Amino acid sequence: MKTAKSVFLVLVTAPNLKVGRKLARLAVQTRLAACANLLPKLESHYWWQGKVESSSEVLLLIKTSKAKLAALEKLILAEHPYDTPEFIAIPLHSGNDRYLAWIAKSLSAVK
Repeated sequence: MKTAKSVFLVLVTAPNLKVGRKLARLAVQTRLAACANLLPKLESHYWWQGKVESSSEVLLLIKTSKAKLAALEKLILAEHPYDTPEFIAIPLHSGNDRYLAWIAKSLSAVK
């Protein structure tokens, strides 16, 4: 297992699968993400405009690099329908050598 200091897992919620798929495809096609997984049927509870709200959402798990993180955030914020979309980046501590190499290759491959 290799250290993965330059790899990040980004969490983004979306209102539905259609939006989640659009965001995932844009992130991968632009090579800002090596991979995006969609977890449907997520139930979120949160404070919004002074009251507790709840909604069904889709969670995107996006794998990217530190070098692509700012551009990925800019893309998500520009394309997301929410006023204040979730964008949480978690640095990885370690991971499988081959998988980490695949992420790096996917993010740098020539179109």
